[in-house]
Amino acid sequence: MYAPRQENKNLALFDFDGTLCKKDSFTGFIFYALSKRHIVKQGLKILPWIQAYYLNVYPANSMRPKLYNAMFRNANADEIRILAQEYAPSLLNHLNKNIYKQFLIHKQNGDEIVIVSASIDIYLEIICEILEVKLICTKTEIKNDKLTGSYATADCSCEQKRIRVLDEYNLDHYHNVYAYGNSNEDLEMCALADFSYIVGRDNHLPKILNHKKDKSKELT
Repeated sequence: MYAPRQENKNLALFDFDGTLCKKDSFTGFIFYALSKRHIVKQGLKILPWIQAYYLNVYPANSMRPKLYNAMFRNANADEIRILAQEYAPSLLNHLNKNIYKQFLIHKQNGDEIVIVSASIDIYLEIICEILEVKLICTKTEIKNDKLTGSYATADCSCEQKRIRVLDEYNLDHYHNVYAYGNSNEDLEMCALADFSYIVGRDNHLPKILNHKKDKSKELT
């Protein structure tokens, strides 16, 4: 079901890790929530895949589910939620200043803002509550108060970002669509946008049309 028509809004889609946030939030959460002994023990079990990933022969969207399963399978869901509540606010200290400034301009403009991330819902839901924005991300599965180690959705990257955005938003309902990313995993999402920006590739952030005051003006 689509979000309702937004007469005077843009839609702004922000990737999280490497874009709005400079930190690798997923890896950071592993080291925050789990003991070093557990990380090493479980890491050794998937070491060949870790090595292949760092050699760029095993893709990130395959590595993340394997890493999540190894680290969090059978973890107590309530305990992990408590740790996520502690961890999530710390990510605000790692925001990319330039991208966050753009984020705030969209907020000032009254635009619909959505974080679209391959990272997991456990802590991203908290971040989005703090920032007061919507979220599309990789959802995790919980059964009998335990993390199963499986995803409840596909890894939200590459083509999945495009699919998930189109499933939830009718782009024709918005004046313009803006998208912000930092890697090849964001290209399909950025292709949906009227204006896009890739960190490390593009020199200038797009100007944002201010529909609230004067459609002929632009915010910088």
